[in-house]
Amino acid sequence: MKAAVTTQAGNPEVIQIQEVALPQVKKGWVLIKIEAFGLNRSELFTRRGDSPGVIFPRIQGIECVGIVVEDPSQTFSKGQQVAAMMGGMGRFFDGAYAEYTLAPLEIIFPFESKLPWEVLGAIPEMFQTVSGSLNQALEIQKGEKLLIRGGTSSIGLLACQLAKAKGLTVIATTRNLKKQQALIDNGADQVILDEGIVSESVKKIYPEGVEKVLELIGTKTLKDSLKCIAPKGIVCMTGILGNEWTMESFTPMGDIPSLGRLTVYMGDSKNLSKELLQEFIDEVEKGFVKLRIDRIFQLDEVASAHQYMEDNQATGKIIVKT
Repeated sequence: MKAAVTTQAGNPEVIQIQEVALPQVKKGWVLIKIEAFGLNRSELFTRRGDSPGVIFPRIQGIECVGIVVEDPSQTFSKGQQVAAMMGGMGRFFDGAYAEYTLAPLEIIFPFESKLPWEVLGAIPEMFQTVSGSLNQALEIQKGEKLLIRGGTSSIGLLACQLAKAKGLTVIATTRNLKKQQALIDNGADQVILDEGIVSESVKKIYPEGVEKVLELIGTKTLKDSLKCIAPKGIVCMTGILGNEWTMESFTPMGDIPSLGRLTVYMGDSKNLSKELLQEFIDEVEKGFVKLRIDRIFQLDEVASAHQYMEDNQATGKIIVKT
């Protein structure tokens, strides 16, 4: 089969197209013909060598959608539509950057849909991350104000739609005012230009602060996001769009406001069920949820797709079709 292999840690050029052996089916695992997959920021860090325990060469890719080829357990039938995600996929065993992958049963979710594969490819990890961040980590409630730090990312765009559907007021940030209209069209009530500090702008609109903050930029803006919350407010750091894992200094009893709460969401396939996934796919199919797909690449363009992601050019999800 053809695969985009990350040969060693480094820049996008280390991803090379190679002919590799088809995975051999084994007990407890399912062979999947991959139709599409989404790119994720964590894959950028893995490629750069920042993910602990990853041994190169490695076929990356933490999610995919496709068709079952063979399942020794007969849990899934041949030709069945499935999604696979997380659980070490693309890090500790070969993942989605290929025409086929072998995935363990516990990270596979069946679904039925007539949506195009490129649309389906945008869903698994994005939906799992947004649903977990909003409902499990932030525990959003109708009537609350939610600040989305990194609003033009695929996670930010979907989070805005789902929060609005639950009756929240959404403030989205962007570093590029040319993307302001896209955020408004996506449902944001207000858009704030993010030049590193947004707490002053937020407090001008809501002097007491906002109840919830979804932090997608990461450590670069985390301290400022903590200044945006009202008493007993919550900040959830889910993304690292700022490309920095750690902070130079952090003083909990100074940087976290009194009674404020800071959490993170590092979701896994365990945070999703086949029922939730199917329900969301149905919502997309009916047009109730609009997915923002920025650009579609082909398998032999994965290196270019990584560069595109690293340059922060996308407004929405980056998809690769096989």
